[in-house]
Amino acid sequence: MPIFTIGEQDFLLDGQPHRILSGALHYFRVHPDQWADRIRKARQMGLNTIETYVAWNAHAPTEDAFDVTGGLDLGRFLDLVAAEGMHAIVRPGPYICAEWDNGGLPGWLLDSGAAVIRADDPIYMAAVSRYLEQLAPIIVPRQVHEGGPIILIQIENEYGAYGADRAYLEKLVKINREIGLTVPFTTVDQPQDDMLENGSLPGLHRTGSFGSRSLERLETLRRHQPTGPLMCSEFWVGWFDHWGAHHHTTTVEQSAQDLEVLLANGASVNIYMFHGGTNFGFTNGANDKGVYQPIVTSYDYDAPLDESGNPTPKYWAFRDVLRRYTTHTEPDVPPAAEPAPQFTVPLTKSLPLWDMLGQLGQPTHHNWLPTTDDIGHYTGFSLYRTELDAAGPAILEIDEVRDRAQVFLNRKNLGTLSRDHKDRTIALPDDAHGTLEILVEDQGRVNYGPRLGEAKGLIGAARINGQILRGWSLTPLATGDISPVTAAFAAADSNDLTAVRGPAFVHGTFDLGKPSDLYLDTTGWAKGVVWINGFCLGRYWSRGPQHTLYVPSPLLRLQSNEIVILELHAAAASVISFVATQNLGHTDY
Repeated sequence: MPIFTIGEQDFLLDGQPHRILSGALHYFRVHPDQWADRIRKARQMGLNTIETYVAWNAHAPTEDAFDVTGGLDLGRFLDLVAAEGMHAIVRPGPYICAEWDNGGLPGWLLDSGAAVIRADDPIYMAAVSRYLEQLAPIIVPRQVHEGGPIILIQIENEYGAYGADRAYLEKLVKINREIGLTVPFTTVDQPQDDMLENGSLPGLHRTGSFGSRSLERLETLRRHQPTGPLMCSEFWVGWFDHWGAHHHTTTVEQSAQDLEVLLANGASVNIYMFHGGTNFGFTNGANDKGVYQPIVTSYDYDAPLDESGNPTPKYWAFRDVLRRYTTHTEPDVPPAAEPAPQFTVPLTKSLPLWDMLGQLGQPTHHNWLPTTDDIGHYTGFSLYRTELDAAGPAILEIDEVRDRAQVFLNRKNLGTLSRDHKDRTIALPDDAHGTLEILVEDQGRVNYGPRLGEAKGLIGAARINGQILRGWSLTPLATGDISPVTAAFAAADSNDLTAVRGPAFVHGTFDLGKPSDLYLDTTGWAKGVVWINGFCLGRYWSRGPQHTLYVPSPLLRLQSNEIVILELHAAAASVISFVATQNLGHTDY
């Protein structure tokens, strides 16, 4: 079997110098029926390795679960990498960042009793140990010397930007070795002296993460990794987008030039991202460096392979660069992208969210204001309810909203409180009495920095004119499984919709002439979530920059495709449209 090691100057494959030409491709962001296509296109571009994170929270939505089926079948993904004749780099975290919900850490982690995360806390380390033991049967037998594709394992992720707990890193190394991993271990940090020093250990091979000024960054890395090969294991060729901001791109020429400099100086590389994919469902993360910024559904990343798997001009430019640094030749090339079919779908049924509450969740009752984490609900939507009897003018004040709260009195919409605007108060009608309901959306857990692991929902206390409100119910809305809604639509009569008044579910069906990817146009809709054939495509929001949702062809049937939309506010349309190309917003050069 092949042997992969790290020598005094190079990576060594069976004792011979070997340059890693890798591309990042996250299995959990791509429909599993499309994995093979994306992997093949990586090889056709000139890469020899695929890198992926492992999203702990996707595999373990609850403490007693570990799912490796369907789109989480990491073993199948790695086998497809091997079948294409490529190697693999696996980054199991436990923290991954990746603009992914909570940086990949499960929401239940702090509820298990851990005092801190990403540190040498005994409860946290016990949970990490269980996770890696659950992962072991998948990755240990797929190491390169066992006949599999895995050549490197990364320990933690950019830890030098977060902490400096050497005991934590040492224990992580020990756990990874004890489960049977024997390939070389790496760390990655941004090329700053403090980060490179704090984020690694002697015996771990340091790599860098950067997207420009390659020569300067390699020189910094060399000071901290005096022997062995230099590697940029996150070569940023684009960036991610936040709701309400612009769509980020980088110029093809500059990215290709920076890649050329890396390779001309003998470095190995992992292109981040080769193919970004999609934050399907409620999996997007968020940043908060003073202002909360949730990440959009698309993870296109301005990558060489776009969100729907089509080569971009950056793909062809990178292919030209890579061919100068490898003997790899590939006669076949990916076909040019074809426009997706364009058509409209009439929406014929509508159900108010209020009518579906009993089917989506059951309330818990509290004398205080609970967080959603308090009831074990870690994603999506929740509904708070209490009774009011206020005399005269009244102001509702909430200590903190995480992340967006629509306020209703007797089902009348009074307005929205949003975390990014730091809204905390809302005026109530004079002599407010009746049922106060607050629909809260978790817009994505922070994936980077000190706010990792924070609770969601309404935080602290709620007050009316300074008096604390007690006697709350909290209903978790289980929108991961939309079957109760589709069953209700099956029993409902069709009607002529002229507009949508939310919060409400709306429904339509459509046929296809032939299998195809689709792009759902969300212009004209305010804010909400879309499911097709029971699969959650993700969120849309009129503030942009994203104005289409990608629909992978494997989700679709030739007949009787079912679309369900949860519109939180309103839409003037009675149809939904599919368009020929993606609309991810204006570009920024």
